[in-house]
Amino acid sequence: MREARYRKQAQARVAAAPVPRLALWLLSGLVALALLLTAVQVQARPAPESFADLAERLQPAVVNISTTQTMQGPERMPETPQFPPGSPFEDFFREFFENQPGGRPDAPPRRSTSLGSGFIIDPEGYVVTNNHVIADADEISVILHDDTVLKAEIVGRDAKTDLALLKVNSNKELPSLQWGDSDATRVGDWVLAIGNPFGLGGTVTAGIVSARARDINAGPYDDFIQTDASINRGNSGGPMFNMNGEVIGINTAIFSPSGGSIGIGFAVPSALAKPVIDDLREHGRARRGWLGVRIQSVTEEIAESLGLEDARGALVASVTEGGPAEQGGIRAGDVILQFAGREVPDMRRLPRIVAETPIDRSAEVVVWRDGRRQTLNVVVGELREEDEEPVVRTSEQAPRSEPGQISVAGLGMSVATVTPQIRERFSLAENANGVVVVAVESTGAAAEKGIRPGDLILEVSQEQVTAPNDVVSKIEAARKAGRRSVLLLIENERGLRFVALRVDNEPQTQPGPQPRPQRN
Repeated sequence: MREARYRKQAQARVAAAPVPRLALWLLSGLVALALLLTAVQVQARPAPESFADLAERLQPAVVNISTTQTMQGPERMPETPQFPPGSPFEDFFREFFENQPGGRPDAPPRRSTSLGSGFIIDPEGYVVTNNHVIADADEISVILHDDTVLKAEIVGRDAKTDLALLKVNSNKELPSLQWGDSDATRVGDWVLAIGNPFGLGGTVTAGIVSARARDINAGPYDDFIQTDASINRGNSGGPMFNMNGEVIGINTAIFSPSGGSIGIGFAVPSALAKPVIDDLREHGRARRGWLGVRIQSVTEEIAESLGLEDARGALVASVTEGGPAEQGGIRAGDVILQFAGREVPDMRRLPRIVAETPIDRSAEVVVWRDGRRQTLNVVVGELREEDEEPVVRTSEQAPRSEPGQISVAGLGMSVATVTPQIRERFSLAENANGVVVVAVESTGAAAEKGIRPGDLILEVSQEQVTAPNDVVSKIEAARKAGRRSVLLLIENERGLRFVALRVDNEPQTQPGPQPRPQRN
């Protein structure tokens, strides 16, 4: 009896004893792990079961853009194919084209209609779309979600970013959308596109962000969001949404061999579009910062010749006389590494950084010069529209020897002093100085870098040259110094540019042509 009583008392003491500290630690760890897994799942944001609620909320603020243009028939008709005189096909094709609407020279003007997309950003009736949607339009109509048709006026347009802002008047308050932060968007995030493909009316498609910061050679400020959401003809100007229903992009272009979606679409990011739209609303035009430089990419050869560790930044090929860059001390041959506190990873990023910098404000510029970093201060100007200078191509000349001509060993080119005969042969300016390229081998290093007969060599290794022997001696000096490339400053009818030529006789390659996007 006594032993049984002791045994029960011992069991009671064990049951009442505190949980060991190790067990508490284990329990706390399991709880923390469960919370971490839950947070990861929330951050990943799995695909929603349906986009219906989101689409229902957003569609009323997405509109169709209808444009009408007066077209003179013969000016828009294809040219009649040329056949030998008396050919039976000559009369056949002439009659065929003349029988088309507006095909005869005396045919009256005809009306052409096209459709695109847009979206309302203000209840007062401000509508955003692409510039190419309304280009050359005589009349613009905005068709609301309830089929109400409103006449629109152009508030402003910007061809460089392909954006336009319209204004409509309505007797009722219009639904509107909010801008989102495209910089916060990650590759793999879900997006929703709403537009008017092929004139069918409001259509919703979904996909993910496939890539960011795409350069498709559409303009100087390319920074497109790429998506696989179906975007077709007529979607131009329509919004791209994140899962919060905010506009993070404006659908603009597609890659397609057939004109239909193949899962490669591009949208102007909201971070680029919103400041432009704000300028269009306030000033009727986009106001951008201006530096006054002509720049080019920094290749590995150029970086090596300048002593840069990495191929980054923007190489200044020339400086506009009297521009902000010249006044701030920037010189041709400088590599801009930072501008206004922002890194310049490559050449194409600098124009956008400068454009977004406030006008008339001093900006700190870090450049690479003489083998070291230097800091300058530049007061940013305002970019004005400039007339494009025509490119005059030098006609092909049969190779011939010139007096004083010297062949540059290993580079596949010959150079000579500028003489009256050479000046006339290559149509050089009267004040042309330097050393002129008179012959280029088709398989040499010079040809691979785009150097052509008639180009002037002004500098070698950032030192001025005035005679052919200067070019040869400086290239040989670079070889003896163990450099793999030498930097040349070239001038031709297109302006100044730097060219890095390999001097170690290794083959050079250039990328092949890339397909161009098309406006949808």
